[in-house]
Amino acid sequence: MHDKSKHTVSETDRFWLDLDNAAKIFPSVITKEITAVFRITAILKNPVKIKPLRKAVLLAEKRFPYFRVQLKEGFFWYYLEHLPQHIPIEVDEEPYCRRFPKGGLLVRVRVKNTTINIEFSHILSDGGGAIEFFKTILVLYFMECGVKVPEEYQLIDPADQITEEEYEDAYKRYFKEDIPAMVKKSKAFHLPFSLKPKPRLSTMSATFSVEQIKRVANAKGVSINVYLVSVYLYTLQMIYENMVTLSKHKHDKILRVQVPINLRNIFPSKTMRNFSLFVMPEIDLRLGHYTFDEIIKTVFHQSKLETDKKLINKNISRNVGSERKIYIRGIPLFLKSLILRMKYYSLGTSQYSGVVTNLGKIELPEEIGKLVDRFVVIPPPPNKMLKLSCGVVGFGDKLVLSFANITTSTKFEEIFFQFMGEQNITFELETNK
Repeated sequence: MHDKSKHTVSETDRFWLDLDNAAKIFPSVITKEITAVFRITAILKNPVKIKPLRKAVLLAEKRFPYFRVQLKEGFFWYYLEHLPQHIPIEVDEEPYCRRFPKGGLLVRVRVKNTTINIEFSHILSDGGGAIEFFKTILVLYFMECGVKVPEEYQLIDPADQITEEEYEDAYKRYFKEDIPAMVKKSKAFHLPFSLKPKPRLSTMSATFSVEQIKRVANAKGVSINVYLVSVYLYTLQMIYENMVTLSKHKHDKILRVQVPINLRNIFPSKTMRNFSLFVMPEIDLRLGHYTFDEIIKTVFHQSKLETDKKLINKNISRNVGSERKIYIRGIPLFLKSLILRMKYYSLGTSQYSGVVTNLGKIELPEEIGKLVDRFVVIPPPPNKMLKLSCGVVGFGDKLVLSFANITTSTKFEEIFFQFMGEQNITFELETNK
């Protein structure tokens, strides 16, 4: 048994933490290829200075001790234990988003020329928590470089007291008993492309003007996020119609996209750990071909409905409720891992055709903002069923959309960007093989 007093997190004492509800599945499915590691990049206008960066990371890690942990294996559950090591700063080399080694920290900083990258395991946090930590490092870095930051800027100050809310499992706080379970969704279409040889991951990014995309999206009466998810579904439909109809294999006709939402925007919480769920807008090709405007309307209304608090409560209750059941709590970890691995595919990936993760617009003080060119987010490498996923992040007037792809084909990206071009949206492409 663990000493419960060690639940309290401080910079100096050893402590341990339960995995939050969203993190529990990842240790069971992580492999060399499915790493559950995502990456956020800040591209600066000048080369990175290592000494100020090292100082900034040391200050930040002192303020966020709950990120200095390793994954440990108990008899019934995995848990996180304090690891008194410093967050490593490495030279940035491919492959991106590689698996964290056992017994090590679950976050790393990688540097090359003008870029600072942070890579996070989803066991530790989601994009919302990682962005706050990364912003703190960047602000401290520029302050170490002599940049004056206005006092009114709401930085998570290294001198501030750490509150329990920062490392709480916010899913448990908002869990409600006796709420009906979610209905299991049907299987969705998956891209018919062949896998690349290992290491499989390649990325392709495009930089857009936020204002230009906003004008195009607003003309359709929707947000940038709804617009991009609609283009994603439209691209899936084109692939289905152009490629799948030529194939003799039977394919599912439901096209569904998983779109994570930051629950901190809906439920008050300052947690730095995972606190997101997702909506899954869909089109059913058994009903016929969808025009782009029909897809936009569908995505808009389905997203509105699925972000309703009552439906989100239903989702939280399903996820948290299952782990609270006595018979599940009593299953040994090796059996739990087997069950979770099966559920990951049968109840998880099989239900959606793609993922669009939008971290929103990053805000920094003006004095620092003018020294940063743009941000990039690379989602975790997709699994063999999903094959491709998408990450989006905005900063200033630059919106960067990135694809993570493990197949031999770039057909999806080509169709997606060709469609954007046909809508008179300009962009710059960048590919990493």
